[in-house]
Amino acid sequence: MTSDHETSTHFGYSEVELDEKQGLVDDVFHKVARRYDIMNDLMSAGLHRLWKDEFAAKVRARREGFRHLDVAGGTGDIAFRIAKASPADASIVVLDINGDMLDVGRDRANERGLADKLEFVQANAESLPFPDAHFDAYTIAFGIRNVPRIEVALAEAFRVLKPGGRFLCLEFSQVAVPGLDKIYEAYSFNVIPAIGKLVAGDSEPYRYLVESIRRFPRAEEFERMIRRAGFRRTGFERLTGGVVAIHSGWKL
Repeated sequence: MTSDHETSTHFGYSEVELDEKQGLVDDVFHKVARRYDIMNDLMSAGLHRLWKDEFAAKVRARREGFRHLDVAGGTGDIAFRIAKASPADASIVVLDINGDMLDVGRDRANERGLADKLEFVQANAESLPFPDAHFDAYTIAFGIRNVPRIEVALAEAFRVLKPGGRFLCLEFSQVAVPGLDKIYEAYSFNVIPAIGKLVAGDSEPYRYLVESIRRFPRAEEFERMIRRAGFRRTGFERLTGGVVAIHSGWKL
């Protein structure tokens, strides 16, 4: 977490200047963009697909004129699921700060015949290029922990949602099952970087991703951050023993 008065933040387990973090994160995702989904399958044994299915199903995109914003969604995983369940006139924007990830998403959208339903926008989660009260729903999956100033991103999410709009966040969390936490810890720090080295040719981006998970606030604290941003009826649901959690809040 950072405040308006802080000039440094964390990048994994390292401390860096606040204005340096975004560039470092961008470099990580430039390196892994083309192998991102393969690595997700290997690292989670395919569970990320089930997590994303459950997450996207919480977006009720059934009414006409529905507007949805998926942040840090470059490869399109969440947006594709929402697009398939949306009315023909739904407007779905995929936003990511990383151009390489967006290129992957555009290619995949074309392959799936969904290009006409999606708009891909390169922009920063801390400074969204949209007017106030513009979207009915906002999702961010496995992206909020990479934002240098989480509080600013949450405030922007609140700003661009319409009254009655819903915020949904899928993020890694803290394992709540005794015994499983130790196994998960050992797997994360030993196996995941090794898989990254084997498949993507570089272990360091995956070491950062593991460290960033450990530095992310506990589910209870993140819920408090969501409430401080103005959201109400907040809550979270742990999946797979707490490996990930779905957080939600409403702009009321």
